[in-house]
Amino acid sequence: MNRLLTIATALLLALTAPAHAHRLDEYLQATILCIQGTHVEGFMRLVPGVAVSSIVISSIDTNGDGTLSEPEQQAYARRVLSELSLSIDGRPAALQLGSAHFPSLNEMREGMGEIRLDFTADLPRGGLNRKLVFENHHQSRISAYLVNSLVPSDKTFRITAQNRNQNRSLYQLDFAQADGGAGLPPAPHASLPRLSGFEGAFRLGARHIVEGTDHLLFLLVLLLPAPLLACGARWAQCATIRGSLLQITKIVTAFTLGHSVTLALAALGWVHMPSRPIEVLIAVSILVSALHATHPLFPGREAAIAAFFGLIHGLAFATALRDLGFDRWYGLVSILGFNLGIETMQLIVVAAILPSLLLLSRTRAYSLLRIGGALFAILASVGWIGERLLNMQNSVDSVVEIAAHHAPWIAAALFLVSVLLYWQPTRHVQWSEVTPHN
Repeated sequence: MNRLLTIATALLLALTAPAHAHRLDEYLQATILCIQGTHVEGFMRLVPGVAVSSIVISSIDTNGDGTLSEPEQQAYARRVLSELSLSIDGRPAALQLGSAHFPSLNEMREGMGEIRLDFTADLPRGGLNRKLVFENHHQSRISAYLVNSLVPSDKTFRITAQNRNQNRSLYQLDFAQADGGAGLPPAPHASLPRLSGFEGAFRLGARHIVEGTDHLLFLLVLLLPAPLLACGARWAQCATIRGSLLQITKIVTAFTLGHSVTLALAALGWVHMPSRPIEVLIAVSILVSALHATHPLFPGREAAIAAFFGLIHGLAFATALRDLGFDRWYGLVSILGFNLGIETMQLIVVAAILPSLLLLSRTRAYSLLRIGGALFAILASVGWIGERLLNMQNSVDSVVEIAAHHAPWIAAALFLVSVLLYWQPTRHVQWSEVTPHN
């Protein structure tokens, strides 16, 4: 049970990938439900972000003395439970508080403190078609909710469906229960747990890239000068199509190799580094690649730089799989699935933007895209460095997330513009018949 709970909770928290250090303005509330015999168990993990920690602390420290006394902790735990509701087959179920654990105030102020609450509810006898509905309305104005269920270890139960509302504050679980403890027939594909683990890790890796905009921003900005040739301290010419593709392939491959190595080592527990320095270094990697896009800092060595910073990004990827509690073989399968999910989504993004880069690099308008993209990345990286190193508040995340949310439309518009500009009579800049940086 403890191992399954650790796995499920870590996956729930990992699915908020940007929230680890990217998003600091939410009260993350992750709940795991488990059906066991005659009762339902609930395990809650509540993590207030830096920007909302004062609100959460004041609601716990009611006398304002700067300490969380045992009565205050118990009162807050009961208050949380009073704002939860659980019904089984349409009938309300009373929640009983089990244990409650609170972090230090400093941990909560830094956005690293995790409140842990456990509760139980009685499960009346039922039949093959049963329904459980869980709702969480605690601190709805500032909260982000996650809910999931463990696969029942009792063979007389089987989950048949799950549904959630848009913000996941409401969760519906359909399950079957055998009469008389006779057991249920095996579910379809029940003999393929490792494939399910691989597929789940694959989806998690793909989602981590989609939501981890800083990782993609580093790679995309590093690709901006890839179709160009350096002449002294400036980008002067465009390379051949073959040379550009070769350079881009080298950069993407080097970045993949770099983060794959540290992802595997860190996820297996062989390498460990605190998350805050990693996040600061990721922001630094974006700043370095953006400066290189404006003026050549390391022409011809982009692949080496991509591999070096890929090692740092791999440590960040590994935080999504850390402390899952898998045995060695299952851990390797999950790491493989997670990494392949990252690579697949990464290649999709590169493939979507590559034609536009190649076409625009043959026009006089490319310098505008290159400088504009680099300046955007510089502003984003400086904002992230201040946020992650000095806890400075900024609006970088919201701006980047808006851009990421409209990324398909931006990519489509960029491609359309690149086609139109490429076919203009005066479009072309000077071509070179050599490969980049040779």
